[in-house]
Amino acid sequence: MSTELKKENIAIDEEEFAIAEKEAAESEFVYVHEFKRPFEYQGKSYKKLTFDWDKLTGKDGLDIENEMQALGKAVIVPTFSGEYLIRFAAKACNERIGADAFEMMKIADYNKIRSAARSFLLKSEL
Repeated sequence: MSTELKKENIAIDEEEFAIAEKEAAESEFVYVHEFKRPFEYQGKSYKKLTFDWDKLTGKDGLDIENEMQALGKAVIVPTFSGEYLIRFAAKACNERIGADAFEMMKIADYNKIRSAARSFLLKSEL
């Protein structure tokens, strides 16, 4: 059986296709984390958090490193430092949350968000 598709047999909505292309490009820079159970932080309940990695700058990276140095924590390879990654995620989050929020999350949620931050940083180094 051939896996080739013939163009005349496919109906493509050009507008819908353009929207899908835009969303695919944005998904590289945006991660939406949905909690299985709402996450409570500083008196507010969150069903999901959106992280816009692309809004961060080199200054944000340096600020994170300076903050960690002030805490006496060395950053050798930011991409593999949990402490760096949660601060990176806090800065990228569209909601105002602190790095301490990640310490209170269920480990599964923490791991998924940390992994999304790490994946973005790894891709950005290519």
